Amino acid sequence: MTLTSTPPSHRPEEYTVHAPTTAQPVQRKATRPRADALRNRERIVTAAREMFVEDGPEAPLDEIARRAGVGNATLYRNFPDRDALVREVVCSVMDRTAQAAEEALAVTGDAFEALSRFAHAAADERISALCPMVSSTFDQHHPDLVAARERVERLIGEVMDRAKAAGQLRADVGVGDLMVAVSQLSRPPAGTGCFVNDRFVHRHLQLLLDGLRAPARSVLPGTATTMEDLRQA
Repeated sequence: MTLTSTPPSHRPEEYTVHAPTTAQPVQRKATRPRADALRNRERIVTAAREMFVEDGPEAPLDEIARRAGVGNATLYRNFPDRDALVREVVCSVMDRTAQAAEEALAVTGDAFEALSRFAHAAADERISALCPMVSSTFDQHHPDLVAARERVERLIGEVMDRAKAAGQLRADVGVGDLMVAVSQLSRPPAGTGCFVNDRFVHRHLQLLLDGLRAPARSVLPGTATTMEDLRQA
């Protein structure tokens, strides 16, 4: 599986400021980021995401800049430190996962098939590689991160609720159950050199999805897992 390009971020930090044209004080007004600035930012986030998957969150920033085809100054102009870049990569992956959930909700017809397509798309986002980054020292309560997390959790919940309402998804599973399974199947943590296992991901994920279908053939121990349960674990 290959990583696809990251969509334009909604958190740009590079702006053009209009210079005053009179002696009178004028209010500084931020304009839309320039197209080349947005492209550079996108390339940096894409390169960082690839290298974080391959080498973990401590991948050298100068190597990320080199892979993105930009200079170190451009990288630091967009992301003043590693935490800012890691946060943007995490938000970017959550945004892409949320988009996959929105696409599943837009599908009419078989609700479980839509859920299945979402789960396979989420696996392709390499969510497992984000785990060490989410548990790192950067501010997990940053507004961008909180907003992205709340959006993706709400949308995944809607996809699952629709399948439950259709009587196709067993009632004793929660969002956390699905996302733990997807993250564990999507590949071992970054840097373990197990890309060879990629060919098994979607095969094993489909086996899992078959086990989520209703009617359930067994009773699961414990209770349905929420994302809040995972954060408190």
